[in-house]
Amino acid sequence: MFLGSLLLRIDPNINDSLYLGYICNDQPTFWTMFYKILAKINKAILPSYTKRGLDLAKASKLQLAIIGWRYYVTTRALDS
Repeated sequence: MFLGSLLLRIDPNINDSLYLGYICNDQPTFWTMFYKILAKINKAILPSYTKRGLDLAKASKLQLAIIGWRYYVTTRALDS
């Protein structure tokens, strides 16, 4: 808000709502939407090891890869 008010003082002809909408782009990008859809697919298809109480020290390489993949997709889906 500070940056928007600072720039509004420089150019008073800028519409505040239009300008702040430009700075704070509320519409998600293509990649954010892609990862959100992919996270829903992962939730439906891939197993949830936290519900099963899996010990990470005893997890196989495939289980660790699935956990890492789910983490990767979830963090990118939440980067909106």
